[in-house]
Amino acid sequence: MWLRLVQGRPVSQVTVELLAWVHERLAQEGKTAWLLVWDKASWPISREVKTGIRPHNRKAQVPGGVRIIVAHLPVKSPWLNPIEPHWVHGKRAIVESQRKLTAQELMERVCAYYACEQFDHLSQKVA
Repeated sequence: MWLRLVQGRPVSQVTVELLAWVHERLAQEGKTAWLLVWDKASWPISREVKTGIRPHNRKAQVPGGVRIIVAHLPVKSPWLNPIEPHWVHGKRAIVESQRKLTAQELMERVCAYYACEQFDHLSQKVA
């Protein structure tokens, strides 16, 4: 499991950056396809992201390319996403009812619970 956090809002530019990062890692592992399950949040379905995936998939036909197969979930249907039960258990194990965690505490606890490496945050670029 890879976990990337975002400094700021997860806008389209950050999503495109994340897609490129994941693609690079999957290509290094020799993967040829990536099933991406998305909900109906605004950034994954933006024009910038959609128009970036189409040409990416055309280029991914060369050896070493990783094709992205996008599956959108219907609105308000978390039970269809197989990751949701894992998130529920994680949330229960990580949060505290007495206080809000700092961003650093939250990141450390999430990575410890899911035994995943901490990566640098993605950042929203301000024009």
